[in-house]
Amino acid sequence: MSSVWLIIPVVLPILGGALLSLLRLPDKKRNLFLEILVLVNSAIAIACICNRPTEELILFQLTGNLDFALRLDGLGSVFACLVAILWPLATLYAFEYMRHEERTTSFFVFYTMTYGVTMGIALAENLVTMYLFYELLTLVSVYLVMHPMTKKAIRASRTYLYYSIGGAAFAFISLIFIIVLGNTTDFTYGGVLNLVKIGGNTQIMLFVYLMAFWGFGVKAAVFPFQGWLPKASVAPTPVTALLHAVAVVKSGAFAVMRLTYYCFGADFIRGTWAHFLVMSIAMISIIYGSTMAVKETHFKRRLAFSTISNLSYILLGVTMMSPLGLLAGLSHLVFHAIMKIGSFFSAGAVLHQSHKEYVDELDGIAYRMPVVFTAFTVCGLSLIGIPGFAGFISKWNIAAAAMEAGRDIPYAYAAVGVLLYSALMTAVYILTAAVRAWFPDQGSDADALKGVQDPNWEMKLPLILFMVTVIVLGLGSEPLMEILRTVAEGSF
Repeated sequence: MSSVWLIIPVVLPILGGALLSLLRLPDKKRNLFLEILVLVNSAIAIACICNRPTEELILFQLTGNLDFALRLDGLGSVFACLVAILWPLATLYAFEYMRHEERTTSFFVFYTMTYGVTMGIALAENLVTMYLFYELLTLVSVYLVMHPMTKKAIRASRTYLYYSIGGAAFAFISLIFIIVLGNTTDFTYGGVLNLVKIGGNTQIMLFVYLMAFWGFGVKAAVFPFQGWLPKASVAPTPVTALLHAVAVVKSGAFAVMRLTYYCFGADFIRGTWAHFLVMSIAMISIIYGSTMAVKETHFKRRLAFSTISNLSYILLGVTMMSPLGLLAGLSHLVFHAIMKIGSFFSAGAVLHQSHKEYVDELDGIAYRMPVVFTAFTVCGLSLIGIPGFAGFISKWNIAAAAMEAGRDIPYAYAAVGVLLYSALMTAVYILTAAVRAWFPDQGSDADALKGVQDPNWEMKLPLILFMVTVIVLGLGSEPLMEILRTVAEGSF
C-alpha cells in the first residue's frame, strides 16, 4: 500500500468535522453522516495497518532536516488500531447521550476532529510531528471539556488547558535536546541519542528525560500533575470516556513510550537516578489514584481517579526499561482502554437514564438497568484483575516485568507490592458500587427508581461489545500477546 494513504485517517475526520459545521444537517442526517465518516476512516486506518506502507510520507519540511511526516511502525499500529476500533462505537453511544443536549453540532465537530488529531499522534514519524499533533490535541479537546458551559466546566477546561500547556513546555525541552544531541528526530527503536555529542552531559540529558516524562505524562495524569483529570469529569460522558480511555490520556502514555524506547533509549536510562525516579513517580501515581478512588463518592469522579491509577500501570511497565516492560505497558494500554470506556459508558448511562450521580444512589438500580450493570460489573472485575478477564493478563505482565527487572534492580520488586495494594483498593471502589446496585439494603427506596430502564440500542450495543471483548481477551489473549511481543522487541 502506498504511504499516501496514511494522510487520510488524519485529514478525513478533521475536514469532516469542519464540513459538519457548514452543512447544518438535521440531527438524524448529521448522525448518519458522522457514523459513516468514522466507519470509513476506521476502515482505511485498519487497511493501512494490515497492509503497512514501508515508506514514510513527508507532508512538508519545517526547516533543515526537520520534517512533518507520517509513518506506520509497530507501536503506532497498536495505538492506531485501538483508536480506529473504539471511535465508531463511542460515536454511536454519543448520539443517544447527546440527544437532548444543547450545541450538539458544535460538540460533534470537535469530537470528530479529535479523532483525526489522535490518529496523527499514532502515525507520527518523528518527535517533531508527534509534538505538533500533541499540542493540537489540547486545542481541539479543550472545547469538549468546556461544552456544558457551566462554571464548573469552564473552570475544568481552564485547568486542563493550563496543565497541558505547561506539560507541552516540558516536552518541548526534550525536542530541542533530541534535535541537537540526537542522530535524528525519527522514531528509532533503541533510541537516537549520539553519545559522542552528549559527551560529559549525561546527567543533563537524564534531567531532560525526567522533564519530558512529566511533560508528556501530564496528559497521562501522572503525579503530581493529575489534578486536571477528575475535574474534567464534568464533561459529557462521551467526552470523559474518550479523555479517560482513548484519546487524551492514552496519547500521553503512548508519547512516554515513544520518548523512552524510541528517542532516549531504555539502555541509556536503565539503572540511573532518572530511572529510579520515574519508576517511583509511577508507583506513587498508582497508590494515589486508587486510594482517592475509594474515598470518592461521585460515580464518574471515582472512575476518573481509577484512571489516574491505571494509566500509571502502563507507565510502570514502561519504566521497567525492558522489552517485557514495554509489552506489559502495551497490553494494559489496550485492555484498560476497553475496560475503562465500558465502565465510563455504564456510569454515563446511569446519569442519562436516572440522573443519579453518586454511589450511594445506586441501590437496586441493576435490576432496572441489567444490561448496563452487567457490563459495568464485568469491566469492573477486569479492572480489579480477576483471572478470566482481560485486566488479569496485563497486570500479570506488569508483575512479570517487575520481577525480571528486580534481578538487576531490586527496587523494581516494590512494584509488585504496589500492584497488590492497588488491586485491593480497586476491589473496594468497584465492588462497593456493583454490590449496592445488585444487592440493595432492605430499607432502600424503590420508588426513587420508578421509570428507570436500560437505554436504547445505541448505548447498549457498545456496552455489550466491550463486555464481550473483555471476556474474550481474558480467555484467549495469546494471539494478541504475540503481536504485542514483536512490537515490544522492535521487530514489527
